[in-house]
Amino acid sequence: MADKNSERRIAPREELDPIQIRAFTSLDHMTLLSRKGAIVEASTTGFLLQIERKELVPKQFQKELSLDALLGDKVMLMIDAMNLEIGGKIARTKRITKDLFEVAIDYSEDAPEYWREILVDMLPRGRDYE
Repeated sequence: MADKNSERRIAPREELDPIQIRAFTSLDHMTLLSRKGAIVEASTTGFLLQIERKELVPKQFQKELSLDALLGDKVMLMIDAMNLEIGGKIARTKRITKDLFEVAIDYSEDAPEYWREILVDMLPRGRDYE
């Protein structure tokens, strides 16, 4: 039985080799949230980040068990490997382990569908380096 989050998903996510990101920032609070992290899954509707607790910049989040206070925040991050800045909105957060969080981000509403499809196709995968 699928969980309720996967039932709401419009497009299936593709697993990726972790793609490093940096400067994960909340535009709503004008705050750097994390210096770095990794995109581990992507689809035409959004992507999934993993962020280590030690990389969280606001001290309040380093001590929290949840990042749910960020739900709905508009965010921006940089993918250096593609020289690309991406924006979106935090759809959900989840604590995976004591020191690792997942953050699901939906692309910005103004991102055209064709752009999102091309982006998913262009994201680097391990097979691209073999």
